[in-house]
Amino acid sequence: MTEDQQACTERRYEVTNKDLPLSCPMPDIAGWNAHPRVFLDIKSKGEILCPYCGTKYVLVDK
Repeated sequence: MTEDQQACTERRYEVTNKDLPLSCPMPDIAGWNAHPRVFLDIKSKGEILCPYCGTKYVLVDK
């Protein structure tokens, strides 16, 4: 992702262990127009949906 990317514009993100702890919107994207930051527990199932925007996060290196 790039720093100027707007929050919640993609519907699916692949994340790695270096992205943990995982939050939506992620810290490296512009969040001024997004929902409140929420932390997501992705480790137990390997994927999770954000309860605010429905974005799907998939952990690619368990």
